[in-house]
Amino acid sequence: MAFKSTVTTLTIFFFFFVEPRVVSQQISAVDSECTNRWIHIRTLPSRFNLDLLSTCNRYPITDDLCPYLANHGLGPKTHTRTRSWYRTDPLLLELIFHRRILEYPCLTPDPDLATAVYLPYYAGIDSLRYLYGPDLNSSADHGSDLLEFLTRDQPEIWSRRSGHDHFLVMARPAWDFSQPLTVDPPIWGTSFLERREFFNLTALTLESRFWPWQEQAVPYPTSFHPHSLPFLESWIRRVRRSRRTSLMLFAGGGGTSSSPNIRRSIRLECTNTNVTESESKSDKICDFVDCSNGICEHDPIRFMRPMLQSSFCLQPPGDTPTRKATFDGIIAGCIPVFFEDQTAKMQYKWHLPDSEFAQFSVTIPKEDVVFRGVRIQDVLMSIPKEEVTRMRERVIEMMPRVMYRRHGASMGLMNKKDAVDIAIDGVLEKIKSRV
Repeated sequence: MAFKSTVTTLTIFFFFFVEPRVVSQQISAVDSECTNRWIHIRTLPSRFNLDLLSTCNRYPITDDLCPYLANHGLGPKTHTRTRSWYRTDPLLLELIFHRRILEYPCLTPDPDLATAVYLPYYAGIDSLRYLYGPDLNSSADHGSDLLEFLTRDQPEIWSRRSGHDHFLVMARPAWDFSQPLTVDPPIWGTSFLERREFFNLTALTLESRFWPWQEQAVPYPTSFHPHSLPFLESWIRRVRRSRRTSLMLFAGGGGTSSSPNIRRSIRLECTNTNVTESESKSDKICDFVDCSNGICEHDPIRFMRPMLQSSFCLQPPGDTPTRKATFDGIIAGCIPVFFEDQTAKMQYKWHLPDSEFAQFSVTIPKEDVVFRGVRIQDVLMSIPKEEVTRMRERVIEMMPRVMYRRHGASMGLMNKKDAVDIAIDGVLEKIKSRV
């Protein structure tokens, strides 16, 4: 089967090409740029990562992840001639991050030299058996096997700082790992982040809660993964010259219930408004891309073109506060419009600094729209054109910070920090502030 060949390829890469690189980097330990930046990748049995990829189609209630394992988790290309666009599933961020950190210039095989220890454990993929599979009623056990290994195999690595210097990626919202240990019968989620033994490690999640200090949200992977600086610059030129014929766009689902909510208000406003009464009669006020039932998840062509043609992209919360579409829109140079701070401002402070938020986004409280009759179009049309142009340019400047470049990228592109680079910087600073 396809996923077997993919797993075989990944196994060959991880176990035959990593160690020589690590050794060569250790030889250059005198490089002062790595002072206080060394990272040790903890060697884990394959049952904690690569073996889990063989379960990619085991749970019928979820999407079949097997097709998206290609290209070390970036997924298959959207079309054969592209060099930058892939059908990426965000749930494979653990695999993407694992592959990328192998290129980090300050790896060391000696944990005693390391500022941080990376655990290449695919927690989100492993959680599927607790969320949808046979271990549904034992979700409090999630993490027990990992903890046993960390405290039994070279236990001094874990115990020397009580896990404070360890970090991992969990490619799901933190809520999915936050079921209280005392709940009986179990509710949704596993209890990984509720285990006292893991309170000290840093968890990079797609969405964080707001009180546990060990969690930090990182951007959802989009479908854009350039491998060289010219490809990034070519895309930025296209974004800049794109004609924005629609004032605002909503790409998503929901909003069909009769109860008041922000998505329902957006859909009603888009339905009731077709053509602007301003200068160009051909310009639209609101465009809507229906992504109900997950039809847009692996098909960026459905929404990227409309995003390129819109000035503002509406980012209402859904089942959870955050949205992958926030980052799709930034890649398209579409100014995000938020309706609550939990969607991005309180989440992605490393990648989208909250002190700069007003420079590249608009915030309209959802209560004003749903209950006070504020029209989104009125707020957006009141922003001067010069300000819109300046905000879009700031969005474009933010683009490299939220994209995940392809592994093996050119040196030119590697000089621009992307989402992985910024996450690593944040982890190191967070660990140094505690240890």
